Amino acid sequence: MSNNNELGPVSRRLQVEHAQAMAEQADRHAVTLESILAVLRSTRLEDRASRATALDLASAALIELRSTTDQQLGTMLEPVDGAFARLRTDLRPLARFGGLDVQFVEPPTGGRALPGEVAHAARAIVRSAVLALVDQEEAKRVRIQWDCDGLNLLIGIRDDGQGEISAHDDALRPIAERVATLDGDLEVSSTTGWGTSLDIRLPLDPPAEAEPLEDSVNFSPRERDVLRLVASGARNRAIADQLGISDNTVKFHVSNLLRKTGARSRGELTAIAASSTRNRA
Repeated sequence: MSNNNELGPVSRRLQVEHAQAMAEQADRHAVTLESILAVLRSTRLEDRASRATALDLASAALIELRSTTDQQLGTMLEPVDGAFARLRTDLRPLARFGGLDVQFVEPPTGGRALPGEVAHAARAIVRSAVLALVDQEEAKRVRIQWDCDGLNLLIGIRDDGQGEISAHDDALRPIAERVATLDGDLEVSSTTGWGTSLDIRLPLDPPAEAEPLEDSVNFSPRERDVLRLVASGARNRAIADQLGISDNTVKFHVSNLLRKTGARSRGELTAIAASSTRNRA
C-alpha cells in the first residue's frame, strides 16, 4: 500500500496532466464557438445556410467532446480520497437545501488510485442512490462509506427510512444497470422501520477477456478441424464426409475433445466450442 508521501507526487502529476488536457479542450471549444459566431454574423450566407453550417460545427464539436471525455475517463486516475471529496461537494446542495443529514465515512488516504471511469461512475451511482432513497424511503439521514481493497471500490449506503425498498424497485433499476455495465455487484437489504442498505462493489480493472479455447488447450490440427465443425453444429457423419475420415475417427477425436476440455457431453462441448469461436471473432 502506498503512503501519503508516495501519493502526493502522483496526485500533483495527475492534476498537472488534467489541467493541461482541460486547457487544450477549452481552446478547442473557443475555436468552435468563434467559428459558429463567425458563421452567424456572416452577411454572405442566407439564414438557412448559416443555421445549417452552425449546426454542423456544433455537432462535430459535441462528437469530439464526447470522444475526448471518454478517452480522458479511460486514462485518468483519481486518488480515492480525492474522488470521495468530489462526491461530498456534489451532495452538498442536497444536504444544505434538502434538509438531509448526510454522514460520510472517509476512505483510506493511501492505496490504489481509481480509474477515471470508475470514479465518475461511483459518484453518479451514489448520487442516484441517495435521491432514490430520499424519494422512495422518505429518508432524513444517509450514511455513505467508501473503501478500497486494492481490486475493488466498495461502497456502502444506508438510510433511516421506511426500509421497504428492494433490488427490484424501478427506482434502483438505473443504478443496478450501471453497476452491471462495470461488472460490479449490488446488494440491497431492507428492514421495515429501520431503513435500507446498499452494498456496491465496482472492480478497478476491466474483466479479463477469455482466452480462445484453441489457444488455451493443446489440440492437434485434426482436433481443431473437428472442434470448429462441432461448433457449427455438424453431426459426426457430416464431419466425417467433410474431412474425408471415418465415423469412428470422428468419434475418437470428439472423445479426446471431451477429455481435454472437461466437457461432460457433446452438447456442452458444442457450447464451449461455439463460445470460443465467438471470442476469437
